[in-house]
Formats: sequence, C-alpha cells, structure tokens
Amino acid sequence: IYIITLLYIYFYFSQTFSVVRTQLLCLSTFNAVKISPWLQFDSMNSSSDEGQVIVVSWANYGRRDKTTCSHGRPVSQLQNVHCTWCNGTNSCTVDANISEDPCVNIYKYLEVFYTCQIHSVTCQESQANLQCGEGQVIVVSWVNYGRRDNTTCSHGRPVSQIQNVHCSSPSSAEYVTNRCNWQNNCTVGASNTVFGDPCGGTYKYLEVVYDCQDASKYIRTN
Repeated sequence: IYIITLLYIYFYFSQTFSVVRTQLLCLSTFNAVKISPWLQFDSMNSSSDEGQVIVVSWANYGRRDKTTCSHGRPVSQLQNVHCTWCNGTNSCTVDANISEDPCVNIYKYLEVFYTCQIHSVTCQESQANLQCGEGQVIVVSWVNYGRRDNTTCSHGRPVSQIQNVHCSSPSSAEYVTNRCNWQNNCTVGASNTVFGDPCGGTYKYLEVVYDCQDASKYIRTN
C-alpha cells in the first residue's frame, strides 16, 4: 500500500527553551531538524516499521494558513500565511538557533510529506532478495554498494575493513534499477564482480531503498 503521510512538527522558539510537539513524537528539547530525501526518524520514534526508512518528498517550515497550530495563539502570530523556509523542497535544515527567521513573531510549524519504504541491506558476497506482494512491482528509489558507516555488516571484520565510510559504487543505482524496476521480485548479488570495487580493502554492503506499487499503474515497454 502506497501511503503518503503528512507529518506536522510544531515549533515554538524563545530565548531560553525550545519545544517540539507532533502527532508522532514528543521531545523536550532539540538542536536541529534536518530534512533530506532519505531521512530516518530513528531517534524520533516514527511510525515506519522495522526494515523501512522514511523518504521525504516535500517539506516546508513556516506558516501557510491561519488554522494549523493556532490554538491559544494571538491573531498577530497567525496573520502571515506566506511564510516559508524549505518551500516544498525535499531537503533542508531547520535549526533551533537559526539566525534568519523566515517570518519574525509568527508562530511556525514544519510540514513533511513522506513515505515509508523498504530498506534492504545485504553484506558483500551475499544475495539481495527484493520482494513485493501479489499484483505489485518494485520501484527502486535509492541504491548504494559500498560503505556508509562502520557498524553495518561489521561483525568479525577488522577495523581496517570498516573504517572507510565514504565508499560508493557509481554504477550501483543504474544496475539495480534496470534489473529490478517493474519486477515482482528480484535477486542481486552484492559483490565486486557485479558493481566493481569502489574502495579496495573495505568490506562492503548493498543498500536498496524501494517501494512496492500497484502493477496496474505501470505499463512496461520493451
């Protein structure tokens, strides 16, 4: 099921404290919120199931109407409905200590549209198995063969094999997309033979973020 969720994160800033209130989480303090296309709200207790990641498609910080986050607020704090910071992009940073306020004295909120998509991780020399339900097809969003942290696929590996966390095969996205898109299931080998060796001496893994969508929405042409 392909569901787009609207997440409201409500902000109020003062000189001494900041508060985050949302339908999905409650945090007493925060320093910054960074919105990116592959944002994982792990520390925010999001509603995504285990093995999934949040993929942001749209975000805006400011105020677009007079009713959202308006309870108990004076009219003067709700008047400006053309206040934008991220302005519908899928990548931005909202900092509690921002020096540039998009609309001074206006009570603001952060809106995020996101989908929960499947996150497949396969260690080097193993097989990635991408699978969708009956009547669905794979739609790949993001791929990386390499290493982005020193904890994934690290068991039993020496430090020298996991210390390079800026390793990425430039061909991985094109290969997996061409092989798996519009298929009900797909197998991909996580190996240097398939993707080349982008970082010699580093133990790598294959990450694939994909969604399962209704096959009737897509007509594949050969």
